[in-house]
Amino acid sequence: MKLKKLSLRTRIFLAMILLVILASVLISAVAIYQYREQSRDYHEGRLERKEGSVQAHIKRVLNGRQNTWEVKTENIPLIFKEEVYNIADIHKLQINIYDLEGSLLITSKAGLQTSAADKCISSSILNAINNTVEFNSEIEVARHRYVDKREENGEIFQSSYTFILDQKSKPLAILNIPYLEKDDFLDKELEEFLTRLGYAFALVLLMAIAIAFLLSKYITKSLKTISDKINTTRLEKRNEKIEVDDTSEEITTLVNSYNSMIDELEESAIQLARSEREQAWREMAKQVAHEIKNPLTPMRLTVQNFQRKFNPEDENIHQKVDEYSKTLIQQIDTMSAIASAFSNFAKMPAQQNETLNVVKIVKLALDIFNEDYIVFSANTDEVIAKLDRSQLIRVVTNLVKNAIQAIPSHKTPKIEVSVHEDGNQAVITVSDNGMGVSEENIEKVFEPKFTTKTSGMGLGLAMVKNIVETYNGSISFETEKGQGTTFTVTFPKA
Repeated sequence: MKLKKLSLRTRIFLAMILLVILASVLISAVAIYQYREQSRDYHEGRLERKEGSVQAHIKRVLNGRQNTWEVKTENIPLIFKEEVYNIADIHKLQINIYDLEGSLLITSKAGLQTSAADKCISSSILNAINNTVEFNSEIEVARHRYVDKREENGEIFQSSYTFILDQKSKPLAILNIPYLEKDDFLDKELEEFLTRLGYAFALVLLMAIAIAFLLSKYITKSLKTISDKINTTRLEKRNEKIEVDDTSEEITTLVNSYNSMIDELEESAIQLARSEREQAWREMAKQVAHEIKNPLTPMRLTVQNFQRKFNPEDENIHQKVDEYSKTLIQQIDTMSAIASAFSNFAKMPAQQNETLNVVKIVKLALDIFNEDYIVFSANTDEVIAKLDRSQLIRVVTNLVKNAIQAIPSHKTPKIEVSVHEDGNQAVITVSDNGMGVSEENIEKVFEPKFTTKTSGMGLGLAMVKNIVETYNGSISFETEKGQGTTFTVTFPKA
């Protein structure tokens, strides 16, 4: 169902419902995004706070009276032999301490065996620690700190690395704190929030449906009245004006415009009727002239050909004279049929269904053209269809004449006419190597009175289309700019 086919009332109703749904989805998306951001900030801040507390605890151990060892990297395992477990237990974190080369010195991880990844820090992380400098706002000093993030089995792990400094602020070792992000309580809060939000949106949606129904009904009530009046408006009768009370300014303007149009419509009705009668006579005169002109052209060509090829000593002179005479008589009969049809206000010429051999009739229609660049071909000797003989000849001659006129003078002309069968269809094609049809004129080719020539009335192809469709046939064309055009006519076979 296309939106353009929906009524205004339905579109207003759907627009309001869609607006509420989009707002609900947008607010939910923003809430989820905000939750994700808060969760990320919470875990990053929590890890940083934990790290600061552990660093402070480590400093107290290093500088405390209980420490009897010299504060240097080699003594770290001895200094924190017992304290590392106390620190891990107090802060509920795993503590790993590495030397400056990345080798593990001591860890609070339970068990005697550690993985290869835990025993040393990768070179990429060591480079990152040395090259990453952060500003600690709490102690207002710059520090080397790097946080490695990774996801395993759907859980996000953070692992922070910072230097443990001695009293002279020189790096002594590397502190590593693994941290697992647990969002169970945050997810529960988000679920509760979205549930409440869903209830609120459901209530808003029900209210929106009610408001949209009433509002759309109110807006379209006046439009429905106007629509009913417009649907009953007729040119040939006296139309009533619209009277609508209590409407908006826009509807009032529309009503006034319609009432003004009714006044103008009544004034122009008489003039339009007179103009239509005059136009009908003009169109009929144009069609009569065009239809009579069509047979005159082949008659002229036949006479010229006879003059050019007449030879009294030719042994076949009587046969040729007979052929020329038949062609002239045939065109004269066509003119007579046209005149009779127009005089009786009937179709021109009258439709006569005959069982014809399309191949033979097309060849006969081409006989009036003496140009050697017109080539005829057929894949069979007989294609039978029920058509009017004269009208089929008119279709072929019009298409061929159109093809001749489409070829510019600077090109060597070539026109191919063919007849073949395609299932239950008789197919006639006329191809030329002319200039083709421009893109802006493709839709206008079969329109009456459309022409790109300096002469002619533009009725030829329109009449061809009318004849073809009278016999339940079809006509189409394919064109390529600068290369030529091919017209294809199909008729049902007998």
